[in-house]
This record gives sequence, structure tokens and C-alpha cells, in this order.
Amino acid sequence: MKLQDRVGNGPAHLAAPPWWRDAVIYQVYVRSFLDSTGDGIGDLAGVRAGLPYLKKLGVDGIWLSPFYPSPQRDHGYDVADYCDVDPVFGDLAEFALLVDDAHRLGVKVLLDIVPNHCSSEHPWFAEALAAGPGSAARARFHFAEGRGRDGEEPPNNWHAMFGGPAWTRVTETDGSPGQWYLHMFTPDQPDLNWRNPEIGAYFDHALRFWLDRGVDGFRIDVAAGLFKHPDLPDSPDPEADARTRDSVNPLAWNRPEVHDVWRHWRSVCEEYTARDGRERLLVGEVSVPTAREHARYVRPDELHQAFFFDLLSAPWDADAFRKVISEAMQDIAGTGSTVTWVLNNHDQVRTVTRYGELGAESSGLGASRARAAALLMLALPGGAYIYQGEELGLPEVVDLPDDVLTDPIFRRTGSRARIRDGCRVPLPWSGHASPFGFTSGAEGAKPWLPQPGWFAEHATDRALADTRSFWHLYRDGLQLRAGLPQLGEGTLRWLESRPGVLAFVRSDGLVCAVNFTTSPVPAPVPGVPLLSSGPCPVGVLPGSTSAWWISDCNAP
Repeated sequence: MKLQDRVGNGPAHLAAPPWWRDAVIYQVYVRSFLDSTGDGIGDLAGVRAGLPYLKKLGVDGIWLSPFYPSPQRDHGYDVADYCDVDPVFGDLAEFALLVDDAHRLGVKVLLDIVPNHCSSEHPWFAEALAAGPGSAARARFHFAEGRGRDGEEPPNNWHAMFGGPAWTRVTETDGSPGQWYLHMFTPDQPDLNWRNPEIGAYFDHALRFWLDRGVDGFRIDVAAGLFKHPDLPDSPDPEADARTRDSVNPLAWNRPEVHDVWRHWRSVCEEYTARDGRERLLVGEVSVPTAREHARYVRPDELHQAFFFDLLSAPWDADAFRKVISEAMQDIAGTGSTVTWVLNNHDQVRTVTRYGELGAESSGLGASRARAAALLMLALPGGAYIYQGEELGLPEVVDLPDDVLTDPIFRRTGSRARIRDGCRVPLPWSGHASPFGFTSGAEGAKPWLPQPGWFAEHATDRALADTRSFWHLYRDGLQLRAGLPQLGEGTLRWLESRPGVLAFVRSDGLVCAVNFTTSPVPAPVPGVPLLSSGPCPVGVLPGSTSAWWISDCNAP
């Protein structure tokens, strides 16, 4: 078999490479993971109870969605206090127990931090409303005078990502119409003004508060945000963010000043690492136009990792997958970092539904493709993140009634297009009917979002008992990944393959091949696969299937 195109750089020359470079992290959406109190909302004690399950799965760490005090208008991404625990999730004592138990099991703990905006119920914003125009309190946010007669029009034409204008007008303390404030998501989430040094100092304190409590790092929400164009000019395409549901407006996102923040946060993490030798991790939610732009965020003195969303957004097509993987390996791995792969998260339609374009209850083509994609991701060089329920093969819940939807996108637009509730339905743990072991409450206790009856097919007790399940595929893939030196860091080389098939080789001859078509093709390697996403006869790679082999191909 002919080898082609070596892609990516080898690992950094370190005696002991940092743990995060090829780690697999499990995203815990806390309110939907496991409820210990019976109120229908998952909590930190529930996460602690689930740690043995996650250890058995084989992940290296967990990323916890925001659990800070919050009015929960965007389920915790509207933070009212960055240095405490919302009582609905527990308290600081419970958090300490969670960190201790996780570390005892060898599981790292990452927190979600939200520096671009806070809650409209944050004390700072209440102070800003009371203080009035020109005050130091308002300088922590983006307050501006309106345009038009009596300032009745917004300061510029920007639209919020979640729909509607990006500005809201306040009523001053004397009852008169007042200034406008900027919110790139919802009015409940005013954007912070990072040109004000108070903001940086405040987040320094928040980082150290949690680092002092033993966390292993942070997932940074909207990491390409923070800074806006200082003049706040009109945009030539003001509805781009809302139309794409992405950070597209170059006047509001991906400003060059943001890199100084990440250099400083990196130095804070390194300060703690120097004290005790434990490497802390910064992973950014970075949505930018190209892999080359993405690479700027993971330069050696900035973020350690940044999610590479191009793989998540790629259509089920061999050429599309090859293109995004090649670009990532070329541009991102070239910085000395490793690529951070992801297929699912709390903002996206789940792969089983996304790839299948089928009804939510279908487990056919979409499930086969999701399994194949998972095995592909775990064979790629670098780190990977798994979203809770992904290991159960959960499809999207697409038929939630309007009256139970909580996503602010739906509340602001009235449209169900690209809303996020369907991937956030609480996990099924056991049994044949809701709440499927999710809540410990009395009979009849209801999860905060309703679980469909077909969740029974995906409950964890059934998945663990069925060796053909998604769970066993993920567990086997993670075990092999941890035990094989060919996986994790390093490079890949593409192999020549048929149209619609991707094949590459890792060091020491680990070959991964994916058949994106629905028809079987000859296997690229003779012999029995080491692992496959579905039944894989010797010499054949079935449609919508991926497999790993150990081959005598030359190492890359």
C-alpha cells in the first residue's frame, strides 16, 4: 500500500509530555447528568456519584458546565457570581468532595468559565444601572448613547447571536429613557468591557479562587470574544451572527487584543504548575474562519488547546473530513500544540441525528455513521472531548413541546431552528420509563426536560450489558488509545484509498480506515481488525464503518 502526505508535526521533545496533549475529556452538562436531590435537576453530588461510571469508561478528565450562582436564563452561562456554587447544584463543600474523589480516581477536573459576559443580575450590573451615564460602574460594560431623535435607536446595527438587536435601552433612575448596553447573546447577558483593567483583575481573582481549590484547568466560553472594536461601528452584515449562530462579526469577535488575555492566563496557570508540578489546562471555545486563525490561539504562550469545530461541522463526506483534518494537522499541530477534536457538545445536534438526517428515534444509518466517526476521532493525533450521552448513542430529542423549551434562542425568536434543548435532555441511567434513574426523587419526579420513552433503549445499564453498544465501542477505543503508543500524540499519513474512503496510518503501523459510502469495499489491510465500529469481516470494510488494524506499513 502506498503512503501519501505526511501531515502534522511529531510531539514536542519533552521528557514527560503534559497530560492534556492527548487526553480524552468528558463534558458533563451538570443539570442533565444525575440528580441527587429529587428536584429534577442534576447537581454536583450527582456528578460525584457518577465518577466510577466515567472512570470505567476510561476518560482522563471531566469538564463541568457552569454551576455558579445564576438566574439560569441561559442555564448558567449568565453568571451572577464567579466564586461560588448555585444552591441548586450544591455548595463549595460538595465541590471540594467532587474534586477530591475525582483526583483519587485519577480524573482531572476542568471548570467552565464565562469571561465575555455576565448575568444582568450580577452586582456589577445592578450598580451600573443605579450609577448612571459616565460612571465608573458603567465603564465595566458597553454602555452608549443611542442614535436618532432622543437616542431612540441603538448605537450601532449589530444583531445578537441569539436573535434580535444586540442592544437594550435602560430606564434611568429618574424614569427617563437612557443609554443602551451591548449584549451579543441576550439582554440577560451584558458584555463586559475588557478594555477596562478592572475586568482582567476580577477574572484573575476568579481563576485563582478555583485553582486554589484544586481544579486542573478551565474551558473558556467564547474565547474569541471579549474585545469589541473600540469605536463600535456599524457592521456591513449586521445579522451574520444570528444567521449563522456563530461569532462571525469581525467587529465583535476575534480581535487581536484578546491574545494578551490568554498570554496572561497562561502565565497564571504556569505559576501554579511551578508550585506543585501539576500542569493546568486552558482550552478555548474558539470559533474562527480558518484553521490558520485557530492556530494563533494555541501558540506556545497562549491557550494549551482550542476546540477544532471544523470536524464537528463537516458533512458526512470523505473529502470534507480529509480536508479539515489535513488543515488542522498542518496549521494547528504546526504551533507545537495538539489538535483538540470534538464531534458533539451542548450546543449542537447530536451526531446520530445529524449524520443520519433521520427521525430522532431512528438508530440506523445515523447511528452507524456516528460510531464510525467516533472511532475516527479517537484515532487522530491530539486530544478529544466527548459530550455526555455520546457514549450511549443518544439521538437528538427533536419533538419536545414548545411549552417545555427553555433555550433563550427559542424565547427570543420563536423559531425551533437550531435550538439546543434537544441535546440537553437528562441522561437515562436505568429502567424502562422516565426518569430512567436520573433523579432520586419520589415516584413521579420529573426531570427538568422530559425524556422520551425510547430513551430506554439507550439507558446506561442496558448499554453496559450489551457488548455491541456505543458504550463498549467508546470504552474499547479509549482502552486501546491509552495502551497503544501509536495513538495519542504524533503524526498521520494518508493512504491511497477508493473514492468515499479515508485511510491513514499512525506511527508503528496503526491504520484507521473509514468507509463513508453505504457499500462495502475491500479492507485496506488484511487480517482481523483490532477494533471496528460495526461488524467487519476479514478483507472487507462495510459501508458506514470504521476500523483499526496493526499493519506492517512504514511508520510516518
